[in-house]
Amino acid sequence: MNVLLTNDDGIHAQGLWVLYEKLHGRHAVTVVAPDRERSAVGHGITLHQPLRTARIQVNSGGMGYAVEGTPVDCVKIGLMEILDEKPDMVISGINPGANVGVNINYSGTVAAAKEAALYKVPAIAVSIHGRTDDAYDCAASFTRTLAEHVYKKGLPFGTFLNVNVPDMPMNKVAGIRISRQGTALYKEYVEKRIDPRNRTYYWHGHDAQMASDNPDIDCAALDDNFITITPIKCDTTDYDMLEELKQWDIHKMSF
Repeated sequence: MNVLLTNDDGIHAQGLWVLYEKLHGRHAVTVVAPDRERSAVGHGITLHQPLRTARIQVNSGGMGYAVEGTPVDCVKIGLMEILDEKPDMVISGINPGANVGVNINYSGTVAAAKEAALYKVPAIAVSIHGRTDDAYDCAASFTRTLAEHVYKKGLPFGTFLNVNVPDMPMNKVAGIRISRQGTALYKEYVEKRIDPRNRTYYWHGHDAQMASDNPDIDCAALDDNFITITPIKCDTTDYDMLEELKQWDIHKMSF
């Protein structure tokens, strides 16, 4: 299997290379990742400045391409320029910090997998609910097994898998749960502050994501120490509302 590996934490991030070590002994792996941390950039792409790449060697000895851009930029450059042929799979991660619920909308990790799905490449985004070494190893081992299964089974066009792993060693994980995305919001706030030049600035923050009692919700399953797998579609059309809108006779409105 030929794998394009990326992330949103930058090419030197621990999770990226733990996953690389798990994969490259059995599969051909090409690393194309941002040259620095690009967390929470969503599906952003670079339009108004050039994208530069550099082939570098990291401390672990692995080689990869560092891109001066977003995770989605990395997937685009990897697919269109760096790789000689389309990969069998794109894997994004391992991200330290869960990407569940509404966070899926902001995550650069998830966006990279979504971009691959738009290019008709099977894709997996993987995150852990923390950042311990045991959790990275657990997530990497599981991701390799899941990727090999996806390679055999395939995914429909425009669908990718979002995976989240508890912050614990494999023998303490409760199991695997196929889940759906939660929609509960964080309790957010903005602190208003004054800088040394007497200018106002704001610092955005939030408390923990609101818990759910539904065990089928991704954040609830993760809190119960399950590995969660959520299939995500690129097509975000609300088909129920689509049919309702057709009954509104909007096409008859004057303007």
